[in-house]
Amino acid sequence: MTVEVLSFGCRLNTYEGEVMRGHAQTAGLTKTVIVNTCAVTAEAERQARQTIRRIGREQPDATIVVTGCAAQIDPAAWGALPGVARVLGNVEKLDAAHWVAGAPSAVSDIMTATETAAHLVTEFAGRARAFVQVQQGCDHRCTFCVIPFGRGPSRSVPMGAILAQCRSLIGSGYREIVLTGVDITSYGSDLPGQPPLGQMVRRLLALLPELARLRLSSLDPCEIDADLWALIAEEPRLMPHLHLSIQAGSDLILKRMKRRHLRADVIAVARRARDLRPGIAFGADLIAGFPTETEEAFAETLALVEDADLTMLHVFPYSERAGTPAARMPSVPKALRKERAGRLRAAGTRAAARFDETRLGQTVHVLAETETRGHCEHFRPVRLAHAAVPGAIVTATVTGADALGLIAA
Repeated sequence: MTVEVLSFGCRLNTYEGEVMRGHAQTAGLTKTVIVNTCAVTAEAERQARQTIRRIGREQPDATIVVTGCAAQIDPAAWGALPGVARVLGNVEKLDAAHWVAGAPSAVSDIMTATETAAHLVTEFAGRARAFVQVQQGCDHRCTFCVIPFGRGPSRSVPMGAILAQCRSLIGSGYREIVLTGVDITSYGSDLPGQPPLGQMVRRLLALLPELARLRLSSLDPCEIDADLWALIAEEPRLMPHLHLSIQAGSDLILKRMKRRHLRADVIAVARRARDLRPGIAFGADLIAGFPTETEEAFAETLALVEDADLTMLHVFPYSERAGTPAARMPSVPKALRKERAGRLRAAGTRAAARFDETRLGQTVHVLAETETRGHCEHFRPVRLAHAAVPGAIVTATVTGADALGLIAA
C-alpha cells in the first residue's frame, strides 16, 4: 500500500480525493491513508471516526492524514484520535506543499478563502465517470447546514481551467463527466462578467464536441438560469437527469430551513423540465424530522414525491449540527425522524419502480462501470445481459426491472 484515499460524502470530496492522491504520490509518500471527512450529518462523522480507528488497528504502521469538512470545522478533535499523524484543512489539502514528507498539521480560516485553485486530475481510481470541480463554498445560510463553515465562501473555477481539466479527462478515455461543487448554481457570480452556470456549460459543450455525456451535481431549484433551461431542451449530451436540493415539501418548514424556494417552485421546475425534455428523471435531497416538523408538514413532503414525480430520493434523518440555528429549535424525537425517513425512502422506492416501468422495451445507452453493470442516461442502474468494456457506452434494450434497477440486453 502506498497512498490510499477514503472519501466520505459528496462528489466534490471524490474529486478532491484524486487531487490529494496525486500530490501525495508526487511527494513520494508511502504507507499513507488519507481520510477525507464529511460534516453534513453526525452519521457521516461517526463513519469517518470508525474508519480511522479501524485503520489504526489493522494498519498500525500507516500514516493517517485526516482532512475534509469535519476536520476543517474541528481540527483538534480529529487530530486527537488515536493513530492520526496530522490534520489538513480544506484549503491546505489541495496544496502540494502540505504533502511533502514531514509537513505539519495545517488548518487555516476557511472563511478568508477568496479563490479556488485549478488542479489537473487525469484518473479516478476504479470509476468509469469523472468529476470536475467548477465551484467551491457557499454563501447561503440554511439553518440546518454547517457546510459553509467547512467550505468557506462561494468561489468559481475559471472557464479555461474547467476546459483544460475536461480535455485531460477525455484524453484519458472518460466518456462521461460530472460537474460538481458545493452550490454549482451560484457559479460565476465572482468571475468577470458573472457568467451563469448555463453559459459556462454551453461553452464547454461547444468547445468539447468529443465529450459524449455531461451531468450536473445538485442544483438549487430557484437558480436554474435561462441558458441551462435551453440546454435541457436542446442538448442531448446533457443527460436527462437533474438532482434537486429540495430538503422539504412544506412551505413552513422550508422557511424555517431558510431555503429560497417553496413547494410550488419545485413542482413548477419539474413540470417545466418535463415539458422541455419528456421523460427526464429527478433525484432529490430530502430531510425527515426537521425541528418543529409536524405529521401534517411531513405529509406534505411525502406527497411532494408524487406531486413533483420525483424519481430517486436521497433521504437524511435530520441531524443536529453544533452552532447552526436549527440545532436550537424544538426537536423531533430521533426515533420519529428515523421512522419518517423510512417512509420517505419507501416512497422513493415506489417512485423509482414507477419510472422503471416506463422504460420497459425502451432503448437505453449505458455507461458500463463493470462488465455487467452501469447507469443509463436517466442515472438508473442497469444490469447488462452481455459483457461490456468498462468505461464504454453501450446500447441495449430494457427487458425488465426489479428492486435493483433496470435489466437490459
